[in-house]
Amino acid sequence: MASRTAKVPRLSSVVVRERLAVIYGSPIWRPHGDGMAELLLTILSQNTSDTNSGRAFMRLHERFSWEGLLAADPVLIEDLIRVGGLAKIKAPRIKEIAREVWERYGSFDLSFLKNLPLEDARAWLERLPGVGPKTAACVLMFAFGRPALPVDTHVHRVALRLGFIAPGTDAIHAQKLLEAALDRKEIYPFHILLIRHGRRLCRAQRPICSRCPLLDGCPYGQGVFGSATPAAP
Repeated sequence: MASRTAKVPRLSSVVVRERLAVIYGSPIWRPHGDGMAELLLTILSQNTSDTNSGRAFMRLHERFSWEGLLAADPVLIEDLIRVGGLAKIKAPRIKEIAREVWERYGSFDLSFLKNLPLEDARAWLERLPGVGPKTAACVLMFAFGRPALPVDTHVHRVALRLGFIAPGTDAIHAQKLLEAALDRKEIYPFHILLIRHGRRLCRAQRPICSRCPLLDGCPYGQGVFGSATPAAP
């Protein structure tokens, strides 16, 4: 397989984005500005579906203001977010994050992160309990339109198969490499389109390479199909 994939020319990020947009549409970047909401929603989304994490977030938000979380009974928080899974872990984490944000900043308005140097904003978030590079990037990108690229399992898998990152590169290093390689205006659509592609065609199990518009420039796909040509979008 190595000899068959070695000469496959890697597609540029622009070509990847253009071809995937034909299938999945062109994502429009509309930062919503609520950093605390994005932070807690991302915590709730860990290891669960978007539908269940969204339901857990709405139940929590309908019951408590962010200030209300400071005095909230952890058992009640756990009950409210149970639909999202891992409630026994996430409930105390939410309490810890609320307390830490309040003690450190005295407010739940995180809009100041929009104007900090990117690495300073990232570091501020990553010092919070349970917040890693992916969660911090979600807050910065979705809430404030910062050029931070969350690398979830879909982004990681598709980027690896396309050759944007080398085998063995973990998600943390993949995030740094992809952010450095992409134009800042590409980061949001690249993220969204790779997620959509990873869910629909470039799946972890039984990927549908024969229908992929990126097949001609995908080392993984060429390793499976050799000289096969991509299907028309």
